[in-house]
Amino acid sequence: MKIVRRGSAAWSGGIKDGKGFISSESGALARYPYGFASRFEGQKGSNPEELLGAAHAACFTMALSLELGNAKLRAESLETTAKVTLEQVDAGYAVTAVHLVLEGKVPGASPEAFAELADGAKANCPLSKVLKAEITLEVRLV
Repeated sequence: MKIVRRGSAAWSGGIKDGKGFISSESGALARYPYGFASRFEGQKGSNPEELLGAAHAACFTMALSLELGNAKLRAESLETTAKVTLEQVDAGYAVTAVHLVLEGKVPGASPEAFAELADGAKANCPLSKVLKAEITLEVRLV
């Protein structure tokens, strides 16, 4: 089975004074603004790194749900934040790291088993596989 999903971006103007819009096939994002200031200066609007973080957090959390199910466990709640680091390197910028922070409530799971299953999800999530950046994981069972 092959699934293809689409996201799109539009841009006009120069790098610093230009304006862009991000859209998703589902319509969850429809011409949402992004630009230099929202990416590098903390101004209002979106940026590719936060979108990558949201996508990676969602992918990882779904993969963990699968891992838990395979271990005969079911999550009461899982919450993941992905902290995406964008750094200036030799010839420009690069995403150099993704740090996943997971908090879960899983009845019957030990902290050790939970961390092991989370590691498996980190390794097997499709977005983890596509990223070349270092991907780290922080887990807390509550």
